[in-house]
Amino acid sequence: MDLGISGKRALVCASSKGLGRGCAEALAAAGVNLVMNARGADALEATADEIRAAHGVEVTTIAADIVCEDGRAKVLEAAGDVDILVTNAGGPPPGLWSDWGREDFIKALDANMLTPIALMTALMPGMIDRGWGRVVNITSQSVKAPIPALGLSNAARTGLTGYVAGTARQVAEHGVIVNNLLPGIHDTDRAQQLDGGVSKAQGIPVEQARKNREATIPARRYGTRQEFGATCAFLCSQHSGFIVGQNILIDGGGTNATI
Repeated sequence: MDLGISGKRALVCASSKGLGRGCAEALAAAGVNLVMNARGADALEATADEIRAAHGVEVTTIAADIVCEDGRAKVLEAAGDVDILVTNAGGPPPGLWSDWGREDFIKALDANMLTPIALMTALMPGMIDRGWGRVVNITSQSVKAPIPALGLSNAARTGLTGYVAGTARQVAEHGVIVNNLLPGIHDTDRAQQLDGGVSKAQGIPVEQARKNREATIPARRYGTRQEFGATCAFLCSQHSGFIVGQNILIDGGGTNATI
């Protein structure tokens, strides 16, 4: 399928690896020029070189912490006018409700709620002026069904979901389409971190922790960054103009819900 976005320009956050990389690769395969951001310069440049070689698109890299105000300003200055925004930031650490204080919640809100909102606030006016734009926020399946050990993430990402629910319906008439993509467990560094936590807590090998988690997923496996990226690219395409303010699960059936 021709996604109809060749020549568009996209900012993809946290895109040197994992789900962000999957989104960047899929957009590049559709002919989209990229502005890629991540904290680690070496991994970012290596990924950018691979994407340039594979797809022949323009790739601008900005090594900066998107959650930090100065880092975000640096990224926005380099990005300029973009047609597509994919927000993404690592999730806060797991734990118990009794472990977290105010500062823990502030950090989670900064990363997983306030940073995506700041990026949308900065970039959507230009999209509105041009009459076309796409925003995909990478959130989590936990906004549909909370994960007890991820209370910080549950709270921050659900806040973003509420913001998008209203905002998406305000900008859709201008051709700016905003949706959230909700990953379940994928084969990324984040999955390894979570499996490592279970391994330590239960005193079992990491491999067994992964097998146990896979057994809870109807697809009986972890997702891949490639299939996640393909879904993201579709939501950024010319074909998604009637999909507004939705929370789209990509979790192998792991969220047990009818709606």
